[in-house]
Amino acid sequence: MTTYIKAKPHLSREEIQAKIKATVEFWRVKRWLVIWNAFVDPRPARKIALHLGLSVHTVRNLISIYNRHGSIGIETPGKRGRKNYYLSFDEEVEFLKSFVDKASSGQISTASEIKRLYEKRVGHEVHKTTIYRLLKRHGWRKVMPRPFHVDSKKEEQESFKKTSLKK
Repeated sequence: MTTYIKAKPHLSREEIQAKIKATVEFWRVKRWLVIWNAFVDPRPARKIALHLGLSVHTVRNLISIYNRHGSIGIETPGKRGRKNYYLSFDEEVEFLKSFVDKASSGQISTASEIKRLYEKRVGHEVHKTTIYRLLKRHGWRKVMPRPFHVDSKKEEQESFKKTSLKK
C-alpha cells in the first residue's frame, strides 16, 4: 500500500496559485507546483515526481519542509553567489581603488598591469580571464579610441587627397 503525500493548508488554493504566477525562476515554480499537486490532488510522491520531472526524494523533502515551516521553507534564497574566489568583494574594491585614483589623474591602467599586481596580492599566478571577470564585476569597461571617425566617407577622403593643394 502506497502512502499519499499531502500538504498542510498553510496557504489557500488561491494563494498558492498566486505564488506560482508571481514566481519568476523555473526551479522556484517547480517547488510551488509540488505543493500545489500535494494540496489539490494528494497522491504518492512517486507520481508527483514523475508528473513534474523531479526525484521522489525532492518531492518528499519539499512537502516535509512545507508542512513543518509553511511558505518560508519553500522560499529560500537559493544557491547563488561566488563560492570560489581569491579576494572578497570588499577586498577587490580596495584593490581597484588605486587604479581608479590613477585613472582620475589621467593615467591609463592596463589589464596586464592589473594582473601583475593582483598576482602579487594573491601570491600566485591567475589566468587573464580572472582579471577580466573582476573588472566586469566592478563595472569597468574597455575604452579605446576608434581608428576612424564614425561618419567618415572613404570616397570623400580620396577625392580630398586628389584635389587638395600640396605645399
